[in-house]
Amino acid sequence: MLTYQVTYLSTCSLRSMTEVPAIDVAELADQRAAGAALIDVRRDDELAAASIPGAVHIPLDEVVERIDEVPTTGPVYVICASGGRSARAVEHFRSLGIDAVNVAGGIRAWIEAGLPTDSSPGNGASSS
Repeated sequence: MLTYQVTYLSTCSLRSMTEVPAIDVAELADQRAAGAALIDVRRDDELAAASIPGAVHIPLDEVVERIDEVPTTGPVYVICASGGRSARAVEHFRSLGIDAVNVAGGIRAWIEAGLPTDSSPGNGASSS
């Protein structure tokens, strides 16, 4: 498992920690095959371009008010375009005791690895 060092302050009442656990997209694919939960924190327009089948969409600016939609048992994987926004969401979830893990490289890495999406790649891989 990878670890990110986060050196910025988060906003929108998201709490900040210093280390964020992360996995790569190959590990995520294995975890998804086993039924693991995945939350996509990208914007609606990004999601429309490409998404991972079965991912729950909670845009980053809504994670605080939609916390009741986040599973509290087992690991929860969080993805965005490249890993920045999802790291912020993971920080927040972990501060609440949720076993959240960032997906390194985000949907960009997922698409580059040739893994399945619900729609064709495009703007969904825009920057974090």
